[in-house]
Amino acid sequence: MPKAVVVRTTGGPEALEFGDVEVGPPGAGQLLVDVAAAGVNFIDCYHREGRYPVPLPFTVGLEGTGRVAAVGPDVAGFAVGDRVAWAQAPGSYAEQVVLDAANAVPVPDGVDDDTAGALLLQGLTAHYLVASTYPVRPGDAVLVHAAAGGVGLLLVQLAKARGARVIGTVSTEAKEALAREAGADEVIRYDRVDFAPEVRRLTDGAGVAAVYDGVGRTTFDGSLSALRPRGVLALFGGSSGAVPPVDPQRLNQAGSVFLTRPSLGAHVATREELEWRAGELFAAVADGSLRVRVGGRYPLAEARRAHEDLEGRRTTGKLLLLP
Repeated sequence: MPKAVVVRTTGGPEALEFGDVEVGPPGAGQLLVDVAAAGVNFIDCYHREGRYPVPLPFTVGLEGTGRVAAVGPDVAGFAVGDRVAWAQAPGSYAEQVVLDAANAVPVPDGVDDDTAGALLLQGLTAHYLVASTYPVRPGDAVLVHAAAGGVGLLLVQLAKARGARVIGTVSTEAKEALAREAGADEVIRYDRVDFAPEVRRLTDGAGVAAVYDGVGRTTFDGSLSALRPRGVLALFGGSSGAVPPVDPQRLNQAGSVFLTRPSLGAHVATREELEWRAGELFAAVADGSLRVRVGGRYPLAEARRAHEDLEGRRTTGKLLLLP
């Protein structure tokens, strides 16, 4: 019987239970996959703690990569033995997962399992942010919070590839080095200075065209203050907590700025869009223009430790669980 990480009662990392689960055969339009690597993401923590409610009990995880073990009826384009990756398959912290074939994408031969398992959810997020939420143009100045995190490192690289001047925020010297290595033009140590006035100083008072903010509560006010008139605040996560309700008049006062709360599902709503975004990411990895940093690898049984490290801000890049 395959093993998995299950939540029966929401709570802290101690709510993660490792044990046997039943995995049935794939149904119509589904694949059964032997998981090679599962990605760890903040949304997994939100599900675990009940911030984003999921019916209990549930197997944690949305992202991973592996080989197809069985193909259900009415599936075209996939065969047993194919390498696939996914970013929206509940139950991915497991040795085996059944997922909708519509959510799987083929993994090119030039991309290894760790990279494929680390790329898709955060890579698709970074892609829609710089290509769709605020389409970066050459010469734009943009601010990336948590620039040494999994999404942050990808955002820095993708924004630079589109011609942006990238300003990143980090909390340690080691994370500053990683952000600069990824291509950040300026790095602000928010443990030392207030980042919003520093952004103004670095942009000669103008502010940035966009702020990509996955931190949330502790950065929101400063992010608004760092925008240029008619700039865009893309709030795509809340690692520091949820942002309280916002008076729309604040957007006027900040210079007719735009506030959006995008999600991945709305940006891969069609098969064509999923294949476009994933295809560009895999191509960039294959040609060396996009580097994926795996900051930690944990046995599947140690998912609790992975969550503790992620929430404790002790990590950089992507964390993987390895069945």
